[in-house]
Amino acid sequence: MMIALAATWIARKLVHENLVPLNLLAREMAFAGVILALFTPALWVLAWALFTYSGQMAPEARAVAVHGVLLATGLVLVHRSDLSALRADERTLEVPRIARRLPASFNGRIYRLTVKDHSVDVVTSEGTFTIRSRFTDAIDEMEPVPGHCSHRSHWVTDAAIVGVERADGKIYLRLINGDLIPVSRKYRPMLEADGIICS
Repeated sequence: MMIALAATWIARKLVHENLVPLNLLAREMAFAGVILALFTPALWVLAWALFTYSGQMAPEARAVAVHGVLLATGLVLVHRSDLSALRADERTLEVPRIARRLPASFNGRIYRLTVKDHSVDVVTSEGTFTIRSRFTDAIDEMEPVPGHCSHRSHWVTDAAIVGVERADGKIYLRLINGDLIPVSRKYRPMLEADGIICS
């Protein structure tokens, strides 16, 4: 169980931090492949050690690989059902007021707001829409969706954040669509206090 949990945690971290641009199916296939690559050898070494210690013949790697495939398949199926439930929950959530200012056909998720002159770019899963608004008003209209200002020009939804990156002494939030949003010194303490980034 410990090996399975460790393999799953490492696989989730690697896939979610490094393969964000891929579509959902490709990410899940990568997730299963990484679990298989980590779990099967570790399980075989453990089985070999236990069987050898007790004086029995160790199982072949092929037999252990079957258990790895079953584990990876089961985890992907469970993960897919969790995602389906999550999407169903998202559909029932109250839509932020700002969505009324987007095209009537909009049915996606809002990832972030960005100031642009006297307008605000609303970056979503269906593209970027520019609305005429003050930044503070646009943020108010995002309620009840939880989010944070990371910079004086950027507000991001918590659900869109998939990782944190550091480069040249600066911190960036990586979003689910691959965008890197800067974190300014002013907003960093708040993000640290809320557990979005580690100090």
